[in-house]
Amino acid sequence: MNNLKSLLLTEGAHGMISQTEGLAISLQTDFNHQFVKMNNILKYFPPKILPISSITFNFDEITSNITKVNLPDYIISCGRKSVLANIYLKKFLTNKYKKKITNIHIQDPKVSANLFDFIILPEHDNDLRAQSVIRSKGALHYITETQIINSQDKNKNIDVSLILGGPNKYYSFDNQEIIQIIDEILKKFMKHNNRFRIVSSRRTPSKIIQLIKEKFKNLNNVEIDNSLDKSKYINTLANSEILVVTSDSISMISEAAITGKPIYVAYLKPSKNDYRFKRFFKSFEEMGIIKSLKNDEKVWTYKKLYESKRIADIIKRKIKL
Repeated sequence: MNNLKSLLLTEGAHGMISQTEGLAISLQTDFNHQFVKMNNILKYFPPKILPISSITFNFDEITSNITKVNLPDYIISCGRKSVLANIYLKKFLTNKYKKKITNIHIQDPKVSANLFDFIILPEHDNDLRAQSVIRSKGALHYITETQIINSQDKNKNIDVSLILGGPNKYYSFDNQEIIQIIDEILKKFMKHNNRFRIVSSRRTPSKIIQLIKEKFKNLNNVEIDNSLDKSKYINTLANSEILVVTSDSISMISEAAITGKPIYVAYLKPSKNDYRFKRFFKSFEEMGIIKSLKNDEKVWTYKKLYESKRIADIIKRKIKL
C-alpha cells in the first residue's frame, strides 16, 4: 500500500463488509473496519429524518483509536445505519485535524447526495441523479484477480460448484427448493463421476447443510464445504469449471463474475416483488455473464467483471482533477 488509509463503516453484514473492503483495497489503502451501532430506537428511523449528530451512533467506540497519525484519507460506508456516521465523522475529523477526507457511500444513502463526495450506486438499484454518483454493474467485493490467479491449482480441478446463499426478505430458501436445484445439477453435470463441491454461506440454514450431508454421505466425488473460510471460497471460484449460485445473493454472483467462468443462476421462487434482483439478472444476462440453470448451454465466455477496481480508478481520477 502507499500509506493511504480508509475508515470503513458497516452494520457487519458480509455483503457490506465485502463491498467496503473491496473498494478500500482497490483504492490501495490500508483500512480499519468499524461496525456502526445506532442508538436505541433511532435505528428504526430513516436517516433523512434524523439529526447528523454523534448521538445517533457509537461515536466514542469508533473514534477511540483515531489519532492524527492514523487519520483516514477515505471514509467508506455501506448500509442504512452507517449513513449518518459517515457524514458526521467526515465533518468532525476534518474540523478537528484540518485534513481533507473523502467520504464515499455504497448504495443509495436516502439523504442528500451533496453530503458525500462519491456515492456508488448499482445500476439495478433506484435511480439517483447527482454529480457524486458513480454507477456500478452488480456489487463491489473484496476478491481480486490476483487472489483468483494465485489460488488456481491444476491438481484441484472441480467440475461444478454450487454456492449457497440463504433466506432473505425476498426468498424463503426452503428445503425442497434446494434439493430440486441439487437434483438439476446432478442430472445436468454429474454423468461421468464429475467432482462436485457445495459451499455454504453465513446465511445458509444449518438444517439445509445437514440435509445435503445426509444426501451425499456415501459419495466420494461430492465435497461439502461449510467452513465459511474465505481462502477456501476463493479456491472454489478459482478451480471450478462451472459455477452455480442461488439467486438470493447479488453479492455472490458479482464475486463469481471476476472469474470469467460460466455462471448458472439457480432461480428461487420469490416471496415478494424482487424487481431489483430482476433488473440485476437482466443486466448480467445481457453482458453474457449468467444463464439460468435450466439453460442447456454449457460453455460460454465473457469479459471478467472487476468493478471494485474500475470504480476505484474513476474515484482516483476525479480526485486528481
